[in-house]
Amino acid sequence: MKILVINGPNLNMLGIREPHIYGSATYADLVDMIQKKSKQLEIKVEFFQSNHEGCLVDAIQNAYGKFDGIVINPGAYTHTSIALLDAVKSVGIPTVEVHISDPDTREEFRKISYIRNACIATIKGKGFDGYTEAIELLIKK
Repeated sequence: MKILVINGPNLNMLGIREPHIYGSATYADLVDMIQKKSKQLEIKVEFFQSNHEGCLVDAIQNAYGKFDGIVINPGAYTHTSIALLDAVKSVGIPTVEVHISDPDTREEFRKISYIRNACIATIKGKGFDGYTEAIELLIKK
């Protein structure tokens, strides 16, 4: 099994950005944790991070025919991007939406998720562990 883990804007700033919400662990720590888990699960995982919406759309489209599942944390694009929703719908790859924090407990605008309509599940508020939970869910699908 091969899974693509996509992270959107500002997730490259983990450890610096609002540590009271996202913790002090870095993006490199997240990648390392997922790589270790993927070895335990005997699956292949690749990573993509961008602050640019079109690059995220390209990554989703490029996953077609190459990946069995996608784990995506669209960051702020969760609340604004119909393009990401359409991209996930277009490729038909089982996708799990992940959020480190729980957007439903934050500002009102964060309660809206466009991409959720194309995902098989949403995992939120579980920190980095949400990513491994998403991977395990995709394996079971």
